[in-house]
Amino acid sequence: MFGPEPEGATPLSAEDRRALLADWVATRDDLNLAEQANIAAGRTTVMRGRPLRLDQVLDDTFVRRLHRRMFDQVWAWAGAYRTIELNIGVDPWQVPGAVRDLVADARFWLAPDVGWIAPDVALCKVHHRLVQIHPFVNGNGRHARTFTDVLTRSVGRPLFSWGAGTDLQEVSPDRAAYLAALKRADAHPDDLDDLVAFARS
Repeated sequence: MFGPEPEGATPLSAEDRRALLADWVATRDDLNLAEQANIAAGRTTVMRGRPLRLDQVLDDTFVRRLHRRMFDQVWAWAGAYRTIELNIGVDPWQVPGAVRDLVADARFWLAPDVGWIAPDVALCKVHHRLVQIHPFVNGNGRHARTFTDVLTRSVGRPLFSWGAGTDLQEVSPDRAAYLAALKRADAHPDDLDDLVAFARS
């Protein structure tokens, strides 16, 4: 059955396990496989073809739709904002407003005529804030990285490598560096150098 969770992972409750659509999932490895397949399919759908316009991506409906595409074969609640407390993130009742505020702020941060914030910093600012909000029961880091990738394409920037393609779900030096960069941004929201450096590593 499910063993200990890696640092920073959201633990699975008995209720979470009842929400699994993939009834063959019995272990954390099974869950990882199911989610990886779903995420790959969802990511392919959203990343193929022409980049989406900035106004299409910076919309709270798109935030939810992307999560649903990434997890709809695994979780019954895919794409629905969480209504429960977690060990990270804003209070559940704050999630919808926090996401709306984030996409509104991001429109300003990424506006082509602003110029006071470098594009990579703006993109990592969006990523950090989305992780900080933690809008969903699970999959928030993977969703936030994919959302940032979609956004990055929309503004014509090269995609981030997020630690040179390492699986950030697994315990590794890259996962530790990623979590450390997020924690530094939590403590110093105006200093995203570590997160930008990791995203481009």
